[in-house]
Amino acid sequence: MPDDEGAGDVGAVRQRGDYFVQSLERGLAVIKAFTAEEPELTLSDIARRTGMTRAAARRFVLTLVDLGYVGTTDRRFHLRPTVLELGYTYLSLLSFPQVATPHLTALSERLNETTSVAVLDGDDIVYVARVGPRRVISSGLTVGTRLPAFVTSHGRVQLAALPDDRLDAYLTRARLEPRTARTTTDPVKLRDRLLEVRAQGFALVDQELEEGVTSIAVPVRDASGTVVASVNVGSQARRLTPAALRRAALEPLRETAHQIERDIALLGVRTTPPGQF
Repeated sequence: MPDDEGAGDVGAVRQRGDYFVQSLERGLAVIKAFTAEEPELTLSDIARRTGMTRAAARRFVLTLVDLGYVGTTDRRFHLRPTVLELGYTYLSLLSFPQVATPHLTALSERLNETTSVAVLDGDDIVYVARVGPRRVISSGLTVGTRLPAFVTSHGRVQLAALPDDRLDAYLTRARLEPRTARTTTDPVKLRDRLLEVRAQGFALVDQELEEGVTSIAVPVRDASGTVVASVNVGSQARRLTPAALRRAALEPLRETAHQIERDIALLGVRTTPPGQF
């Protein structure tokens, strides 16, 4: 039977099915009343924000206090860390692509360019998330696409992060086959370029993968500082020269990488193994 205490509060004006538990809605409304800007609220504040009577708000708040979700100091209330339990199961199920995609979307909208995240798998990179504007680059890359690491900005920034012995082993075995007339296929020159990438912290590849396509990438690190992925921006060369792409995209890319790093550390998310997107 619906609880009619606090008539006029949130939910009271909406038609609900017989299954609807209004008390649950009101309890959640109390939790959502707290914000980062106002983490402490009085009982009157909570009543006003939820649309409840003060008496109804008091019952719900004190119930949450008893359950350990809300604390109180000097007649002001605040959320306790226990409230994180309510969202932990969902957050723990988030995959690396799910965490990265909102940040890629924001970056793509900011630059009006295609953005992506990829991981290194053997001698290839694998795209795990990709977001682009309606103006699509013709390469047709999608989530799950594999490309030789040496010829992409994603690959170069992750190869550059390898220890010297693993990098040398890669350069010894890798088949450096050209994709365009600009592709670097000399292992000595490629090693020099990778060392430059290591020093500067980003990789810019100008039409080596595909004629007319330029991209720039920065590393994504886990909580230990190990490079586990990369994020990049790709553009049409006729729109942006390499220098212009660097000026426009490098700092936003670094900001995006830091946001992704923050989230995977906070949520304990691991990078997705290739083939499990």
